[in-house]
Amino acid sequence: MLDINLFRENPDLIKENCKKKFQDDKVELVDEVVALDIEYRAAKTRADQLRGQRNQISKQIGALMAQGRKDEAEKVKLEVTLLAAELETIELTEQPLLDSIRSKLMVIPNIIDPSVPIGTDDSENVELYREGDFSPKSFDIPYHTEIMESFRGIDLDSARKVAGNGFYYLMGDIARLQSAIISYARDFMIDAGFEYVIPPYMIHESVVSGVMSFAEMENMMYKVEGEDLYLIGTSEHSMIGKFIDTILKPEDLPYTYTSYSACFRKEVGAHGIEERGLYRVHQFEKQEMIVVCAPEESKQWFEKLYKTSVSFFRTLDIPVRVLECCSGVLADLKSKSVDVEAWSPRQEKFFEVGSCSNLTDAQARRLQIRINGKEGKVFAHTLNNTVVAPPRMLISFLENNLQEDGSILIPKPLQMYMGGKEKIEKK
Repeated sequence: MLDINLFRENPDLIKENCKKKFQDDKVELVDEVVALDIEYRAAKTRADQLRGQRNQISKQIGALMAQGRKDEAEKVKLEVTLLAAELETIELTEQPLLDSIRSKLMVIPNIIDPSVPIGTDDSENVELYREGDFSPKSFDIPYHTEIMESFRGIDLDSARKVAGNGFYYLMGDIARLQSAIISYARDFMIDAGFEYVIPPYMIHESVVSGVMSFAEMENMMYKVEGEDLYLIGTSEHSMIGKFIDTILKPEDLPYTYTSYSACFRKEVGAHGIEERGLYRVHQFEKQEMIVVCAPEESKQWFEKLYKTSVSFFRTLDIPVRVLECCSGVLADLKSKSVDVEAWSPRQEKFFEVGSCSNLTDAQARRLQIRINGKEGKVFAHTLNNTVVAPPRMLISFLENNLQEDGSILIPKPLQMYMGGKEKIEKK
């Protein structure tokens, strides 16, 4: 949510930003906010004037009554009655005006960083760099569910009977491998100086609307019937919500967390051959990074976060690349974002395994997360980044570590979490 002062001082900047994000339909909302804000401020000014006059006249009534001048006091009381009637009428308009302004502010996108490439869809994302060995395998690589089935490590048919499409049973060594990856990610981030957290998996609607746009909520979130609770789609939702309505001390910043959670997503609109298996599912585990910091520090934290993801994947010998997301694919609250993509030897292409985002003060404004600075209170900046999100990450892991005999090599960092195993073999 943008600062209302920006609408007063530079509405053209906001309009241009909407156009850069190819949301021309929201340009007219800027003028509507400006007009409503003028109306609201005029109403508030008049209401303040009336309250001041009422207070002054009330004092006069007291003085007149003390002097025994009751007739004059009654006339003055009539003035107070008229003022009160006008004030009541104005007060009835103030909150609806504020609500209307806020509802429009909630759908106008955050100002994108000047470095963001302008483009309409992910085909116009810009590759920043890549790391690893991208040479093709000398043997055919099966589809990832076939690899898992060779270890008796997955049961999709039973999951469909129990919960429907988009769910799965992981079993045996494959289930243990996923747990090993999550455990390693946890310790990797703790060693990097992040505090480990397991957050609530359900949050109130007030938190949902603070951390994401309404469109994202509708496409992602599962609502708990009959309760003010939503299942989280990522632990970012709980972790940023942790700071709702708080005033932070500068000396306590930055807050750097790595949070584990189960995640639940509708995945509305998912389609295509790679949506089969475990590429898009309704339930998965995730290790996340969260930073809440001073505004002047968010740019450097942004770079540090996604480079930490790259380092994590490279310790597991998974080739990756980093893409700068173009303007048209940025969610409304994001100012800047990059995707970390892992290499798929089977497809000989990349697919997304993580996303790093700087939301500047967009979430903080919605949730009232402020810093008590020397020159007054300012809104904090919030950032989030995926460390790892199996089972999708397992796809790239299995393909890259698959051997010609069908076994899977276990990189050294994972071996301690796999009981010392250096590889897993077909059943």
